[in-house]
This record gives sequence, structure tokens and C-alpha cells, in this order.
Amino acid sequence: QMEQTVPKMEQTVPKMEQTVPKSFTIGQTWGALRKSWKGYKIAKVQDDRAKMMEYATKIRKLQGELGVQQASFPDLALN
Repeated sequence: QMEQTVPKMEQTVPKMEQTVPKSFTIGQTWGALRKSWKGYKIAKVQDDRAKMMEYATKIRKLQGELGVQQASFPDLALN
């Protein structure tokens, strides 16, 4: 029996070259932003103002790196 081999196709889709500061990809930064929002919501339910401030600051920083409108947190005096 003769085995037929199928040639591997070279990947022709270019890798995403766009990055944000500190060499994180756009996708990684969006993932960090999503997790930060989740952490903020949990901290808010637990009424942990220190954690809320930590996450809110991180959220605004990541939004700035992504070039999207920064959220305001009036209850934390972050506008």
C-alpha cells in the first residue's frame, strides 16, 4: 500500500503586528480590560472601595492604551 501525503499549507494570514505599550497585543489588552471590569463589579458588590479604586484606575489606564473613551467613576472621584 502506498500512502498519499497531503502537503501542509503555509499560513498566509499575517500575524497581528499592532501592539500597545509594553509589548502586549491588542487582544491581550482587551482581555485585561474585561477581567478588570469583572474585578471591579465583584469589588463593588463586596463594597471594597480599595479594590474598586484599584480596578477603576486599571480600567482607565487600559482604555487609554486602547484609545477608547475612558469610563468615569464619579463615586470614586475618577472622572
